[in-house]
Amino acid sequence: MAALDDLLQHPALWRARDQVGSAQPVGLPTGFAELDRCLPGNGWPRKGLIEILADQHGIGELSLLIPALATLCAEPDGGWLAWVSPPYQPYAPALAASRIDVRRVLVVRAQQAIWAMEQALHSGACSAVLGWAALHEVKILRRLQLAAEQSQCLAVLFRPPGDRSIPSPAVLRLALEVGRKGLRVHVIKSRGGRPISVQLGSLAGVYADADPTFAY
Repeated sequence: MAALDDLLQHPALWRARDQVGSAQPVGLPTGFAELDRCLPGNGWPRKGLIEILADQHGIGELSLLIPALATLCAEPDGGWLAWVSPPYQPYAPALAASRIDVRRVLVVRAQQAIWAMEQALHSGACSAVLGWAALHEVKILRRLQLAAEQSQCLAVLFRPPGDRSIPSPAVLRLALEVGRKGLRVHVIKSRGGRPISVQLGSLAGVYADADPTFAY
């Protein structure tokens, strides 16, 4: 029995009971208290891939990220805010009005958006990497998730809602829905959390027109 007890105390052995009550890493505040309360760590995960599924562009999906991007801009020695293959050109005046340093916004037009996102994540030069792509290969998602896990920046992939049925290794998956009461966020997967929905109301840009952070 003594030998077994020694084995159970080996530092290389993972024990599930040790994880109970362990501290959840502090997240990056979203800027929306209602959403923070729904997320483990009370904010966007600082490591790992975040997926946002929206049925159309311009319903406020970028407005959801603007407060966090502004926070990253306020950090000393911050890196680039990389936008990989956005559907439209980011609108600099709206970004500047939201306290985002447009000099740090890097727009990347790439046929292989996921490859470009991986390079940006591995570079160590970015504070945030946002990408737009439809994916159907889980192994490519795993590769992107690994790059996001190893990076120290906010990593967000925007996908169409049809991709919801495709398994994903992302640490957080959100589905967005816009209605008369504004934007509703469905947390369909979160590491250390549970599925839940939250009504955020009318964000800037959550109307029939377009998100003002894009130039249409």
